[in-house]
Amino acid sequence: MSQFHALKIASITPETDDAVSIVFDVPTALQDTFRFTQGQHLVLRMTLNDAEVRRTYSICASPDDGVLKIAVKRFPGGVFSNFATDQLKPGDAIDVMPPVGHFFTPLDPSQAKTYVAFAIDEGITPILSLVKTTLAREPKSRFVLFYGNETVNNILFREEIEDLKNLYMARLSLFHILSREEQEVDILNGHLDGEKARALVQAFCPAEVIDEVFICCPQDVTNDIVSALGDLGVAKNHLHFELFHTAALAEKAPLPAKKETRENAAHVTLTLNGRKTEFDMPLDGTSVLAAARDRDIDAPFSCRDGVCGTCRAKLIEGKVDMAVNYALEEEDLAAGFVLTCQARPLTDKIVIDYDQA
Repeated sequence: MSQFHALKIASITPETDDAVSIVFDVPTALQDTFRFTQGQHLVLRMTLNDAEVRRTYSICASPDDGVLKIAVKRFPGGVFSNFATDQLKPGDAIDVMPPVGHFFTPLDPSQAKTYVAFAIDEGITPILSLVKTTLAREPKSRFVLFYGNETVNNILFREEIEDLKNLYMARLSLFHILSREEQEVDILNGHLDGEKARALVQAFCPAEVIDEVFICCPQDVTNDIVSALGDLGVAKNHLHFELFHTAALAEKAPLPAKKETRENAAHVTLTLNGRKTEFDMPLDGTSVLAAARDRDIDAPFSCRDGVCGTCRAKLIEGKVDMAVNYALEEEDLAAGFVLTCQARPLTDKIVIDYDQA
């Protein structure tokens, strides 16, 4: 699961003034390894300035496209994003982990659903994959996409999205919300937030007809949209979200207030790639992931902020406390899944299986 593979870059294409798309050359022997589901993401690893850098990027292609493609947007001070947009070139190799993530719902050609998506800026990347795949594989379903940007020139994959609109004219409703460029329809002007989402749904897609909602926006906007749609009657288990940015944890999360351990250490059993490892870890606020990495166990991770879900694993035995959780939905928690970057033991013994994630 956590193994990286060196993939060469097949092509790099400028998409906007500050963003590029990257297509990887996947060897025949790795085609099955890198087979993905719409909405999933990749973890990339490089050494830059003598330090290991890991970043998570959503796949912006459909599984039916036959390519493995991501988009990278430059950010001020961004170590990887600036390197990728300025220096990466075809033929260069990057370590890439096989696709992971659960930002999707099962598709069935017999279904006739109404899907709604909210995206801001580069949040379009997993949404684009979801839209393309859903409309192709469910001929009776429709998709309503609300996409927020500053100006038309900032719209990532603008031509590709317009082509999709032309291809699925009767089943794809597309609304661009621009914050720095005036449009004729007033409701489409301004920032995409909770109140705007409420107004858009009421105007263009009544909540009672919505089957599934996908949201890929910054954390505060996502929270507001989830709250607004809940107020309109959209069931919580039909609201799916993935964050592309959240404030990093400023400091190590404090120990849980109430522990069920009898000593000041917990015994941990980890299963990863078929191999079982056991160790004791201190109860000093250290996460299971950090304890594993300290012991040279190559457990998967990327953001370490409870956002990307790369470190997801199944808790087989024991209890843990998670400081934050932005990646797991209620059904995941009910099934026993945890984010090991946030998990801190509450019991003397915990058993965690990455292979069941």
